[in-house]
Amino acid sequence: MARILALDVGEKTIGVALCDESETFVFPRQTLLRHEGYRRDMSALRALCQGEQIEQVVVGLPVMMDGSHGRQVEKIQEFIEQLARYVSIPIVTHDERLSTFEADQRLAVANRRPRDRKQVIDSVAAGVILESYLQARHSETAARG
Repeated sequence: MARILALDVGEKTIGVALCDESETFVFPRQTLLRHEGYRRDMSALRALCQGEQIEQVVVGLPVMMDGSHGRQVEKIQEFIEQLARYVSIPIVTHDERLSTFEADQRLAVANRRPRDRKQVIDSVAAGVILESYLQARHSETAARG
């Protein structure tokens, strides 16, 4: 079991969530505002990984609904290449289709006003990505016996 960090990378923000050591609970964290270039974003993520003793990073991959890869996937792959220069832990991708929709639904059920949702939706979406990744990982482990 490992402490895992999930990222929902957008043009303006990076949603952040992490799990506990038992990979049972997922905690959305504060959304990071993006800066021009990569340096400050990567430094902030490296500090987070070190401070939280992260052992793996999961980055949401914005696959289109039909399963194809568009320009956004290329941007995420560039982001991952940059991140790999700043952290020396495994980085994997996980399909993030409908994660923002699911996050918005959860916030609506929690009676968060639409205006307030904008501040946390990216990190809640990162939480959805991490939950999905952990579920797939645990199912894979169980299938192997």
